[in-house]
Amino acid sequence: MSKYLLTLALAMALPGAAQAGAAKAAPRVFPVAAQPVLEDHYPVHVTQWPGGVTSLADVTYSTIPGYRPMIVDIYMPPKSAGPKPLVLYIHGGGWVAGHTRHSGALADFPAALARLASEGFVVASLEYRLAAEAPFPAQVQDARAALRFLKGNATRFGIDPTRTGIWGGSAGGHLSALTALSCGDASLDAPGTKAAPGSECVQAAAIWYGVFDFAALSAGRPGGQDGAAGKLLGCDGPCTAEKFAAASPNTYIDAKDPPFLLIHGVEDKTVPVAQSHLAEEKLKAAGVPVESIYIEGVDHSFIGKTPEQTREASLRAMNATFDFLHARLDKKSPAK
Repeated sequence: MSKYLLTLALAMALPGAAQAGAAKAAPRVFPVAAQPVLEDHYPVHVTQWPGGVTSLADVTYSTIPGYRPMIVDIYMPPKSAGPKPLVLYIHGGGWVAGHTRHSGALADFPAALARLASEGFVVASLEYRLAAEAPFPAQVQDARAALRFLKGNATRFGIDPTRTGIWGGSAGGHLSALTALSCGDASLDAPGTKAAPGSECVQAAAIWYGVFDFAALSAGRPGGQDGAAGKLLGCDGPCTAEKFAAASPNTYIDAKDPPFLLIHGVEDKTVPVAQSHLAEEKLKAAGVPVESIYIEGVDHSFIGKTPEQTREASLRAMNATFDFLHARLDKKSPAK
């Protein structure tokens, strides 16, 4: 019998002896803090993308008792040439579904966000509390908390906090618009929030097929059914006018608001294009710069009657959004 087989046989025959040997091992030493440690110290997942972009997955921006840790994915270009503007993306899903890594028919949305980062932006994609987890205004509280976290860690992530944009589609479009328009309104902060005035403000907003007026949306439904909006707002029966108004971005429009880009499919059956028309009209009346693109022949998420139509609409929206963010957030030369 070989030496290895003999040792193995003895170990199997005398398990107590093996345990005794383990018990005599040197004492095991682990780092110990003075107080309970709640932070997640699991190594952050890091991915490299073309253009020198690095992304960090599932970075915790807020820890709220009773809820899961709230996270963002962060895409960062090389830190050369100084701090970069920040863009926060908020996903759709009817306020009841969705995640940081999808948008409409785009086949690889993380790669699209990385492409935006490669053009000189720090891009963060947001997870927020869904309607089944917490009713409104928890979702906009989360968006504000994420903006404050990112700006508060500007040096760590290479951000210029004075140049911030927000972008979202559908439910994420609603939350992005509301966040942009409610700058400085503490009524939408979580109770006990301690933050510098205006720390949640942005300088540009790109909204795809977003909800701006819940009362008008409900009036256009069969029988005035509130549907997903009712779940978001926690309505017991029909929602009240007060609840609709508090959650409607149009309620908060004034002359101090940042420039807007609105993009909407004319054939949208989920969020009617009239929602963007209402927002455009009210933004213009307040003197807020607004650009609008209405794409003929496509439904919600820019879905057309053919794959080619869907592709054309999606690419048109993406290119217009990138161009808008550059125009509004890039540093201006003295000649401009």
